[in-house]
Amino acid sequence: MKAFQTICRQLRSSEGFSVEATPCVGFSTSYSCGRKKKVSIYEEVDQDKYSDLVRSVLSFRSHARTPESLFEEDALLYGPVSKCKPPKQDDQTKTPRNWFPLFNPEKRVKLNTASDPSIPLKIPLQRNVIPSVTRVLQQTMTSEQIFYLERWKQRMILELGEDGFAEYTSNTFLQGKRFHEALESILSPQGSSKERHRNLESGYIESIQHVLKDVSEVRALESAVQHEGLKYVGLLDCVAKYQGKLCVIDWKTSEKPKPFIQNTFDNPLQVVAYIGAVNHDASYNFQVQYGLIVVAYKNGSPAHPHFMDTELCSQYWSKWLLRLEEYAEKEKNQNLQKPD
Repeated sequence: MKAFQTICRQLRSSEGFSVEATPCVGFSTSYSCGRKKKVSIYEEVDQDKYSDLVRSVLSFRSHARTPESLFEEDALLYGPVSKCKPPKQDDQTKTPRNWFPLFNPEKRVKLNTASDPSIPLKIPLQRNVIPSVTRVLQQTMTSEQIFYLERWKQRMILELGEDGFAEYTSNTFLQGKRFHEALESILSPQGSSKERHRNLESGYIESIQHVLKDVSEVRALESAVQHEGLKYVGLLDCVAKYQGKLCVIDWKTSEKPKPFIQNTFDNPLQVVAYIGAVNHDASYNFQVQYGLIVVAYKNGSPAHPHFMDTELCSQYWSKWLLRLEEYAEKEKNQNLQKPD
């Protein structure tokens, strides 16, 4: 009972809180309201010092806890938190100034009798002044992407050191290269059964086995494309049917699970850029309407396939056109700054 009276006195002294006087209530104890109060050790507590804590407790009792209130309580108990916030994301409501269709209305799909349709196209990439899809995406990353990429890089260098990070980057590139080579031998009709069997031992290949079951009619492998209207080039991984629909397929490796297409960052832009290039490249006698991003894992866990239908491809195509315009603007400004 003494503790109860002490709490009541503290509550009365708290700001924004009042206790109405009520008639004396009897309890099934020997204590009576008229008995002389004894001095309690709780009365010696510095109430001014802990008044903020009392108000915090009262707030907790009278209101539901929210993320904001939790942050306030943490700040009250531990002091303000120093946060490093990423820059604001760029405006996503922009539309391309010069629209170019993803699908080529003038292209007629014909059977090319000059080549064997069972042999996938493999056109070598010619190095020239035309920018590649990879370069455009790298040069036009958003401020938020740059922020997180730099933060990841610094964390890896802190953990591995400069030399260790360089070795890690080299090994990651080599693993990706071997993965694509293994896929080419598996998907190409010219690959030997011995090579296919050896490649099955790879964790990445094991990861995509359930996806490969739905892949058929391979039309192109590691083949160069060039958009004749928008003037960019690229090297696509694969064009084949996935579950009966002709797709540009992009094979990716990852150490972390990527169950959603949003986790793949700029990969959808890369896929639609290749789709648009195929549809406007005279070297390809077909058009593609769909995309597929397959994220494989080294430990052999099932890969995540991200299918892109025509609507989703159209949405990302608009974003790709914006990145192209941004790249062209940057190149123009750089050329103006160069001395004659």
